[in-house]
Amino acid sequence: MRHAGPGALCSIAQAAALACQTIEPMPTHAVTWIDHKEARIFHLHPDATDETTILAPQHHLHRHPLGRGDVKAPAEDARRFFKEVARALEGVDALLIVGPSSAKLEFFRYLHEHDRHLEAKVVGVESADHPTDGEIIARARSCFLASDKMG
Repeated sequence: MRHAGPGALCSIAQAAALACQTIEPMPTHAVTWIDHKEARIFHLHPDATDETTILAPQHHLHRHPLGRGDVKAPAEDARRFFKEVARALEGVDALLIVGPSSAKLEFFRYLHEHDRHLEAKVVGVESADHPTDGEIIARARSCFLASDKMG
């Protein structure tokens, strides 16, 4: 029968100690491009991104014969939409909100009123017409690096 020498026991003990150490999770960063029709959410990882799209409730457009009509989402539909977007962003450490219309500001106000924890994670709210996914992701990475939120 062969016995392990004292050096082998030390390396086994060291390996066990290393395995038991708590590994801190990497910070989670996200950017959402939002308008009144949809929210596109990108969770950023060092080498990849995950995308999720959340659609707002659909509304019919009623046109007045003498003018053009506007689509106005009822307040309850907007709250449900923003709540669903906020739920998809749970657990992020930093968030950038971008979009072409007032929806980005309305979403930020929703966070202020209903989700202060997520509001505290917002690093910026910016206007962006209709950028490509790559442009959204590049802008977010740049923003997170500039704010020292992503290493």
